Amino acid sequence: MKILFAIQGTGNGHLSRARDIYPELAKYGDVDVLISGIQADVSFPYPVKYKFYGLSFIFGNKGGVEIGQTIKRLNLVRLINDIRKLPVEDYDLIINDFEPVASWACKMKRVPCIALSHQSAVIDKNAPKPREHDWFGELVLNHYAPHTAAYGFHFASYSSNIYTPVIRKQVRDIIPTDEGHYTVYLPAYDDKTLVEHLSKFDFVQWQVFSKHNKEAFDFKNVSIRPIENDAFIKSMASSTGVLCGAGFEGPAEALFLGKKVLAIPMVGQYEQHCNAAGLESMGVPIIKQLSKKYYDSIYRWLKSEERVKVNFPDNTAMVVQQLMQEQVGLKSMQPAYS
Repeated sequence: MKILFAIQGTGNGHLSRARDIYPELAKYGDVDVLISGIQADVSFPYPVKYKFYGLSFIFGNKGGVEIGQTIKRLNLVRLINDIRKLPVEDYDLIINDFEPVASWACKMKRVPCIALSHQSAVIDKNAPKPREHDWFGELVLNHYAPHTAAYGFHFASYSSNIYTPVIRKQVRDIIPTDEGHYTVYLPAYDDKTLVEHLSKFDFVQWQVFSKHNKEAFDFKNVSIRPIENDAFIKSMASSTGVLCGAGFEGPAEALFLGKKVLAIPMVGQYEQHCNAAGLESMGVPIIKQLSKKYYDSIYRWLKSEERVKVNFPDNTAMVVQQLMQEQVGLKSMQPAYS
């Protein structure tokens, strides 16, 4: 069986999750990988057949998506050409993690496209939603990567086709420790802003992983480092707590490791506000932005000993097998090697 695995390359969560999903898909056939997007900082350890510019949202430096830069760097002609040329009809199965080129190619050519993503869980009617309605955000989530069937990942199993997060093996196998520092990943804030605010809490050490700097430097109690996968995982696993955006994989992995988590959803990023609603319902503290207005909330979090306990079992193989059984139509289907 020929399988196309299409992965969103904006942010790091999609590629991180795909590292564990790819080997499971490969048990059932020959897998070609497609990645589109320009905002990822992690590598993918398997062969990539298709690499497209895609449709990326550009992170700003003040807490949100930079709409102006996103529009400026949008290349619709290239996107449409890539969609038209992608030979999705040559594959027996297309698995899509919120990737628009393959999704729209499938829609244009009337080829089934199976979503295996966090976003397909976010738009589920039973998944948590923010109190403030965002019609444009909903529009983007519902139409960015169309699909014919969906299997989703979220912080809890809100529906029968929603599963708990894929915790990559590299994180799952770690024995966490507590060396007293706090790990920070807030890609929508620049280094100057992070240093300005975090240095005010001088009774803790901050290990910041920056999307905006390729050179490491220290200022008072704040250590800025460029994003590097192994270093980030090591820092998170040995931290007391994690200050991060309201993405999906980052908070999920921190919670799995038993860390305190404080999340700040990106401004104007509807998916992250949905995630924040889910995290808040679990007891994870949320603040709207990194600013003086929320210093009291940050201080209380730093002084708190409370941790949210989660149960994220290793169900990646089970999810892929269920997808294969339901979508390929072989009810007794087993991995090819068994």
